[in-house]
Amino acid sequence: MSTIPQVSERSERLLHVAGQLFARHGYHATSTREIARMADVAENTLFRKFESKEQIFWEAVKHRLASLKLRRELLIAIADSQRPEVVLPQLLSQLADTAHLNPETVRLVAVAFLEFRWEAGNACAEYLGPIFSTVKAYLKKHIEAGTLRPLDPALLTGALGLTVLAYPEIARVLDGPSRHIGDRGGVEALSRFWLSVLLPVRGETLDPPPVREVPPVAAY
Repeated sequence: MSTIPQVSERSERLLHVAGQLFARHGYHATSTREIARMADVAENTLFRKFESKEQIFWEAVKHRLASLKLRRELLIAIADSQRPEVVLPQLLSQLADTAHLNPETVRLVAVAFLEFRWEAGNACAEYLGPIFSTVKAYLKKHIEAGTLRPLDPALLTGALGLTVLAYPEIARVLDGPSRHIGDRGGVEALSRFWLSVLLPVRGETLDPPPVREVPPVAAY
């Protein structure tokens, strides 16, 4: 299980400032000189703590990601396998709060994927993998039990997260200024939408989820 890296107060300040600048300007447009200036340290001090600019970037990404955890009440609801009508609104609420209260973390992850791609996947797997795996396992259990429609649980996990991130901007494009997803009303609207999509209609017969066929490996 990943833990929050233990860093000194000065390193904490450097990583906080670096995360802000990388999130706002991207990796290549952010200089170590600017990071040092904003953190109020000499640039050579920066390189006594970190070997390179790339190491600073990844330490900033990991430090932000390591603070993301599922709330205790949500973990309890998932562990108790409570019904989707209880769990999904809690999950969407936490996702919305994360996007609303930690926008720099979301942007930093986006920068990592845009500018590094595979390395970003490794970092996210380490820190976000346990969260997504917990959600996926819950969804899979309820899909197999017939309390949710037979959908791919991995795709569904991704779709839930991406909906929360994309909904506010898409709503503005389609309908103009709208209620922010971080507001209670926005979360309730998303919860109603997803529950209406995922819960089977009374009397509906559900087929089991399709089995993915793995193509044969070509012989060389």
